[in-house]
Amino acid sequence: MEQELKMPRHVAIILDGNGRWAKAKGMPRNYGHIQGAKTVEVICEEAYKMGIQYLTVYAFSTENWNRPREEVDALMKLLRNYMKTCLQTAKKNRMCVRVIGEKSRLDEDIRTRIAELEEATKDNDGLHFQIAINYGGRDEIIRACRKLGQKLAAGELLPEQIAENHLEECLDTAGIPDPDLLIRTCNEQRISNFLLWQLAYTEFYFTPVPWPDFSKDELVKAVEAYNHRDRRFGRVKEE
Repeated sequence: MEQELKMPRHVAIILDGNGRWAKAKGMPRNYGHIQGAKTVEVICEEAYKMGIQYLTVYAFSTENWNRPREEVDALMKLLRNYMKTCLQTAKKNRMCVRVIGEKSRLDEDIRTRIAELEEATKDNDGLHFQIAINYGGRDEIIRACRKLGQKLAAGELLPEQIAENHLEECLDTAGIPDPDLLIRTCNEQRISNFLLWQLAYTEFYFTPVPWPDFSKDELVKAVEAYNHRDRRFGRVKEE
């Protein structure tokens, strides 16, 4: 009899390979991004059915602004449409959606849609779904340090009192458990400035499958690999 898989509580995914997948099919890069967005919807549903409680995806990094203007504009258009789709998906699946990252650089209409999505889903009791948009791990830590600095300046905290929890409370992911498993698609083996603080004790899983082809079966493979890791060390607590 097969042993039941122990589900990671929180899975983070770097969605890589949309452009290369499209190019291999003779299609423009944006076609890959569109298909990738559809894959996100599928994986959100499958992850929740499997018993995963938190899912965080790296959708748009602070470095992605350096891509060709045409591609950035197409990604922003896709993001606008995805915010609408995500609201409907959240209603159906009771998802609690949160966007992490520096939102000030995004256009006002996108920020408005993000705020509406977060407000409409904040009490949902299904999958906790985090989308990293204009996100960079170093940028997040710098912004957290600024918040801590303000508390120091206001006399709310003394330098010698600063502990890990004080910084964690200032991160975009405050209140969210650290990822147990990080998945990166399309054979790249780096974390690309993603969740630098939060990945300190996370297991990594790399797959050659490009994100548009990622499926429930691929997610199961990643969880199976996670189950074969020995996590009895450091801060990691297994029940």
